[in-house]
Amino acid sequence: MMELSGLLHGILFTFFVMVGINLASATTQYNVLNFGAKPNGRTDSTNAFLSAWNAACVSADSNLIYVPKGRYLLGSMEFKGQCKSPQITIRIDGSLVAPVDYNVLGKSANWLSFEGVSGVSIIGGALDAKGPSLWACKASNTNCPAGATTLSFTNSNNIKINGLMSLNSQMFHIVINGCQNAHVQGVKIMASGNSPNTDGIHVQLSSNVEIINCSIKTGDDCISIGPGTKNLWIERNPIVIDQNYCPNNLNCPGQVSGIKIKDIIYEDIRGTSSTPVAIKFDCSAKNPCTEIKLRNVNLTNLNKAAQSSCSNAIGKAFDLVRPNSCL
Repeated sequence: MMELSGLLHGILFTFFVMVGINLASATTQYNVLNFGAKPNGRTDSTNAFLSAWNAACVSADSNLIYVPKGRYLLGSMEFKGQCKSPQITIRIDGSLVAPVDYNVLGKSANWLSFEGVSGVSIIGGALDAKGPSLWACKASNTNCPAGATTLSFTNSNNIKINGLMSLNSQMFHIVINGCQNAHVQGVKIMASGNSPNTDGIHVQLSSNVEIINCSIKTGDDCISIGPGTKNLWIERNPIVIDQNYCPNNLNCPGQVSGIKIKDIIYEDIRGTSSTPVAIKFDCSAKNPCTEIKLRNVNLTNLNKAAQSSCSNAIGKAFDLVRPNSCL
C-alpha cells in the first residue's frame, strides 16, 4: 500500500509538472479590438494594430494577434522584429482596407511591412489597397506617387502566409526580400489586367521559398524572381521567364542580364493564358537558361490554341506539353 501511494504521488507530481509546462507555453491572444481598433472601415486603426504587435513582440510566449470580422482602416505600418516571442500568428477574419486617398500610402514603399521578424504567420483575411485611383492617375498624369507594395517581408525567417487575399495593390502585392524559409499557400491575388506594376509575388535575395496553390490574376507578372533567389518551389502558376523585361517598354537600357537561371521544373500545370504566347522563355544572351524541364503542361489562350516562344533557352519537354514546346 505504501508503494502504491508513493507511485500515485509520483504520477500526480508528473501530471502537474506537465500541466505547468503546457500552460507556460500556451498561446497568448491579443485581440486588436482591445487595443482600440474599430471594425467600421472609417476609423483609423493603425495605432491599435501596432500596439497589439508591440505587446505580442515583447512577450516570451507564442502569441496570436486576432483580427475579428469587420473592416479596418489602416495607414502604412512597420512591424519590427527582434521579438522575444518565438512565434506570432496573425489571424485575420476581417478585411484590412487602405485610405481612399492614394497619396496616404502612395509615397510609402510599403503598406504592411515586416522587417527582421522570425516565426510570423498570417492566416486568412483580405487586404484591399484600393489601387484603381492611383492606376488611373498613372494612366493620365505622370505626376503621381510610385505607390506602395501591399505586404512586404524583409530580412525575415520562417514566414508563413496562408489563405490571404490581396486586392488591387498600388504596386506589388507581396514581396519576399532577403528571407529564409518562406511558405506561401492558398493565397488569392486580384487586380485589373491593365493595372501597372502590380506583380503578384516578387521574390529576391531569398532561399527556401515555397509558393503553392495560389490564384493570381493581375496586370503584371504573376510571380517575379529577382537576383539572389535560391531553392524556390512554385506549384500551379503560368510559365514566363523574361530576362529582358522593361516596364511599358520605355527607356529600356538594352543591357543583357547577368543572372544565370538553371534547373527549373514546370510540372502539372493547367490553365488559360490571357495572351497568345502561353509559354515564354526570353533568356539572357550572355547567360542562357539551361536545364529547363516541362512536364504535363496544358495551357490555352481563351479556349484557343496557344503558342510558345523560346530565346536562349535550353531544356526538354516530357509527356503532354501544350502548346508544343519550343525547347
